[in-house]
Amino acid sequence: MRKIVSFMSVVLLLAATLAAQPAVAQTGPKTLIVYDGPPNSEYTKLGMAYSIMLKNLIGHFDSNAELLPVHSYVAGKMQNYDATFYLGAFYDNPLPAAFLSDVATTQKTVVWFKYNLWQLAWNPAYGFVNKFGFDFASLRGLNASPSAANPAPGFFDTIGYKGKSFVKYYTFDGATGSVNADPDIGVTSVVDPVKATTLVPVSNPKTGETVPYVLRSGNFWYVADMPFSFIGPRDRYLVLTDLLHDMLGVNHAESHKALVRLEDVGAMVSVQAMKTLTDYLYARRIPFSIATIPRYVDSLGAYNGNIPQTVPMSQATNLKRALNYALPRGAEVVMHGYTHQYSNKRNPHTGVSGDDYEFWNIVTNAPVAEDSTAWAQDRITKGKAELISNGYMPVAWETPHYHSSALASKVFALPANFSTTYQRVVYFTADKPNFNPVPNKDFGVGQIFPYLIKKDYYGQRVIPENLGNIEYDIRAIDPSSNFNYTWQDIVTNAEYAKTVRDGFASFFFHPFWLEPAVGVPGYQDFQKVMTGITNLGYTWVAPSKVQ
Repeated sequence: MRKIVSFMSVVLLLAATLAAQPAVAQTGPKTLIVYDGPPNSEYTKLGMAYSIMLKNLIGHFDSNAELLPVHSYVAGKMQNYDATFYLGAFYDNPLPAAFLSDVATTQKTVVWFKYNLWQLAWNPAYGFVNKFGFDFASLRGLNASPSAANPAPGFFDTIGYKGKSFVKYYTFDGATGSVNADPDIGVTSVVDPVKATTLVPVSNPKTGETVPYVLRSGNFWYVADMPFSFIGPRDRYLVLTDLLHDMLGVNHAESHKALVRLEDVGAMVSVQAMKTLTDYLYARRIPFSIATIPRYVDSLGAYNGNIPQTVPMSQATNLKRALNYALPRGAEVVMHGYTHQYSNKRNPHTGVSGDDYEFWNIVTNAPVAEDSTAWAQDRITKGKAELISNGYMPVAWETPHYHSSALASKVFALPANFSTTYQRVVYFTADKPNFNPVPNKDFGVGQIFPYLIKKDYYGQRVIPENLGNIEYDIRAIDPSSNFNYTWQDIVTNAEYAKTVRDGFASFFFHPFWLEPAVGVPGYQDFQKVMTGITNLGYTWVAPSKVQ
């Protein structure tokens, strides 16, 4: 029953019968993203993964950024761009002299992240401190090694921005002694306040220290860490997404839209639950969408007495009743996979539509065996045909559990398929990724978007879902639903999202939380989320109206 949202883990799709939209020419700033790609390392492609995430964000600004490993940089290249971003993801990666010299002399915008600034700042040939008015002091990580007695020794983890405290992720596993975090920051100090300004501070609560997190000197920006690692809905990542407006010189007006999506709606949906939710939203004139699964499959008979069951759209009486009631009352259909499960296997739960992954083998963390452009296209074609032949035109695509192969994601974005996706997205550093712990291994990274991405790495137009969804711990009924995520969590996420000047508040809700057998206050909590987001000043919109 649980919708899996994984990030260590939109979508407006036009159906095939609609005319393909022409490609949109780049009108925003011309952007270069330079990243570390040290050869023969386990982390060779980590910088590339982060550069993909940055490229996606820059897609919000009508800019199709070029990606370039720093060792391939040639003298003068950044002069051809309005802005150059360097992602220092690998400690002490040797930087070409041509790159350092261009950074020190260019009049174009340069944004430098985290590592390796010392190669510029500590080399007297570049006159760094005199030119930029600040100095690089050192790297700082954890205050001490964590232990059972002191599991959280602290680090510079609290970023202050627009009246909010954005806290970097940290966990410590006492049993294994492993840390999941990215505690390193580059510590800088302003020497000449006429030339350099601290725009955003970061503090170390355990020591009481505060240093610059984002520092600016004219056209040069320094970001003290890598805000693409361990991201979440209240993370310092949001600070970067807002500051990109200033870094790129594209100052979008303050505007805050909200979206709500009813999730995993298939053949077995409760008509009464759907009617209750539809009536509530319609009475308040709130548009919404329905993530619709065209074909229901219980491949192992998990919910049908061990007898496999398939229900095509033509026979999905409950689903069609729910859609026919909701569509005249402000709903839009989002196509949520074809079957939202894979083959006759548990992937990983039951093999039932809505429970499992469809375009990714989550058990082995690899593409499914059939993964190919043709295989993905076949499922898209069949799913759309089931919807359209029964009278339902999807306006958007949503990948089941937000996770698909690189090849499949590129298929979703084809003009004949879907003009837009509506979701979070997982990105890979190769079409056929290799995750083995060997040199040059690939990376997969999940990304949340706070605003519309006009074109992402796979060519998709992405409407965001950035707040998450209500969850209840009902492990006695469903072992996979074993944690709580409250209505207040969703509203708090929306408060943080509003620090982005054109940030969205977008969440989804499972109608099954209204079913009496589940025994949770789902309807009451849904209303609290809707009221809370409305009171924050967001304007509710339908996916098809997102611009």
